Amino acid sequence: MPALGERAVVLGASMGGLLAARVLADFFGTVTVVDRDELPDDPANRRGVPQGRHVHALLPRGAQTLDELFPGLLNELVAGGAPVWDDADMSKLYLSFGGHEMLRSGKLVADPKALTLYMPSRPFLECHVRRRLQAIGNVTIQGGQDVAELTATADRNRVTGVRVIDRDGGTEQQLPADLVVDAMGRAAHTPAFLESLGYGRPVEDHIVMHTTYVSQQLRIPPGTLKEMLSLIGAAPGRPRGMFLFGYENDMWMFTVVGMVGHEPPRDLAGMLSFAQDYGPAHLLAAVRTGEPIGPVVQHRMPSSQWRRYDKMRRFPDGLLVCGDAICSFNPIYGQGMSVAALDAVALRDCLRRGVTGLPRRYFRATAKSIGVAWQIAAGSDLVFPEVQGRRTPSMRITSRLVDWVQAAAESDAAIGGQFLRVTALVDPPTRLLHPFFLSRVATVNLLRRQRHSADLRVDADVLQSHPN
Repeated sequence: MPALGERAVVLGASMGGLLAARVLADFFGTVTVVDRDELPDDPANRRGVPQGRHVHALLPRGAQTLDELFPGLLNELVAGGAPVWDDADMSKLYLSFGGHEMLRSGKLVADPKALTLYMPSRPFLECHVRRRLQAIGNVTIQGGQDVAELTATADRNRVTGVRVIDRDGGTEQQLPADLVVDAMGRAAHTPAFLESLGYGRPVEDHIVMHTTYVSQQLRIPPGTLKEMLSLIGAAPGRPRGMFLFGYENDMWMFTVVGMVGHEPPRDLAGMLSFAQDYGPAHLLAAVRTGEPIGPVVQHRMPSSQWRRYDKMRRFPDGLLVCGDAICSFNPIYGQGMSVAALDAVALRDCLRRGVTGLPRRYFRATAKSIGVAWQIAAGSDLVFPEVQGRRTPSMRITSRLVDWVQAAAESDAAIGGQFLRVTALVDPPTRLLHPFFLSRVATVNLLRRQRHSADLRVDADVLQSHPN
């Protein structure tokens, strides 16, 4: 493929930055990735990714995209010890959404391949992606570099590169570029840089939920649990949840989450107490058998944030933004890495059409996939009255529909399969509106109500026949 330019620079070796660099390697002569951290050769937590010390999920759509960009990567993860759920067997998962517990046995009526869950820890996954990227001949990754400023032409119409400073020696380096991609997360430089050039800042959408999550890494004796992944989401009236995920090397991550002022304690005993009234007893018992690895760690996320670059009237050439630098979600929904992968796909598809009008085309393309994930996360968060955000009539209707679907998914494998395909970003949310699907949901819920009414009548008869 002919090169679209000599040099591209990616700011940040996050998952979003690594995936963007993989795409750029096919279109530019050289690609340089710079990051403030010294990047380890082996899986390890690092300062620039504080959320990496907590529970992470790679949604099926994100996994599919990663394997498309790095063929064979998923097999490498499994060979390295990452667990995989690939048979739709619900006895291996414990899933509760909005207070509705999904099927605990049997198999989903769904293509197992489409819903395959790969479960590497964040450092393990990031390390494997970084190694694959470093093996590409025209890609260079430079750690220990602070980004000082972006540079632009005199007329301010085009970004020309970036100035970086070595964190150890303090030496400065100018990296010229035909394209710069900002992948520096919520702290990205682009909004301030655009303002300094006279473009103004992008408007921002916020869902203010004040999520705090606390995690403890554990070694749990093999065979203690049949579930490999457990997720108990927050529910109306209970803005708290928990996760227990199995990762590589028999390592588990126990995470408890609180929203809107519900803050988990920062010790294992306190975490267990925090989850006592909603956590399944056998899961909490398994945690108690575990051996803690390292300290309890905490992370706070005040709000989901979407910088609407797609709505800006003007934007300089030679600059793009990806990953959390565009949109960062409430982490309890596990969407971040998968949406970053979809940003990379949008970048690839736009570059195939050249660089003319690239920012406008790219930001419009990313807004489509971000919008789907945002709709899912925002709808779930806004069911809590304390969460601040714009509530539209359509969102209220969607929230009721989702609750209706989740109730039916407690007992119906086909409904559960379709619901997971949507939350995994494999299918669009509109699939939940298909007439045949809605008819099935209505039938299942009607039968549930009839069974519930019959059970109540039986209980009443028993009480009448045995009044004492």
